[in-house]
Amino acid sequence: MSDYERIAKAIDFLVENAESQPSLKKIAASVHLSPFHFQRLFSNWVGVTPKRFLQTLTVERAKELLALSEPLEVVSDAVGLSTSSRLHDHFIQLEAVTPGQYKSAGLGLEILFGIHQTIFGDCLIAATDRGICKLAFVDAGDIDEELSTLQRQWPEANISEDQQSTAEMAKVIFHSDQNANRPISLQVRGTNFQVMVWRALMQIPQGRLQSYSGIAEAIGKPSATRAVGTAIGANPIAFLIPCHRVVRQSGAIGGYRWGETRKHAIHAWESAQTS
Repeated sequence: MSDYERIAKAIDFLVENAESQPSLKKIAASVHLSPFHFQRLFSNWVGVTPKRFLQTLTVERAKELLALSEPLEVVSDAVGLSTSSRLHDHFIQLEAVTPGQYKSAGLGLEILFGIHQTIFGDCLIAATDRGICKLAFVDAGDIDEELSTLQRQWPEANISEDQQSTAEMAKVIFHSDQNANRPISLQVRGTNFQVMVWRALMQIPQGRLQSYSGIAEAIGKPSATRAVGTAIGANPIAFLIPCHRVVRQSGAIGGYRWGETRKHAIHAWESAQTS
């Protein structure tokens, strides 16, 4: 079992037993490690101690973060007006393809991809010459499925593996102490509504959460909560377009395309970065 698999198993245990507030010894035993070794491993991977992580699992904690979110009108003003925002000490620039490019479905486009290790497990990064067009976390057996999704998103593009070309991108995204001011460009293919939702997601500050209804209000479509959820589920770029920061109005974590365990881990890591 890899360190990431141990941590993922421990997070699952914590999620399932959060109400009973299990001791460090009990959590460590669930992954067959000593309390000392587990505490150090967990803190290195997740960025917070197991005790602090337990605090992030409560609904009350999520409600606190929702209450601290930027006023909706601030988010609303930014949608469609700003194409960049500060995230993890990087400048993220989101560019939507033109209607003509959307219609051509990537005809003549070269897309290179690679698989890279991150603190949240392996991820697939795919990029055109204009920026990252897909970032997806992958577990064993998921790679072919994610590549098929990429091909459906860009059906006319030529897609090939080039690990070296995307390795530097992975370093910049997941190691914020390196190349901190280097810009990251994203190129997405989506409907006008989807792109509007994805831009709104990028306005949620790190360490904060927003509700689905909050996003719907922010884009000026308060009755479109269900459609917003669908657009969030279609997000092609994990982590950088932070759909993980959206939870239910009740404070419940809600679903996540790349797994609720991973969503919990990202929340805890981001909380540690902003505390």
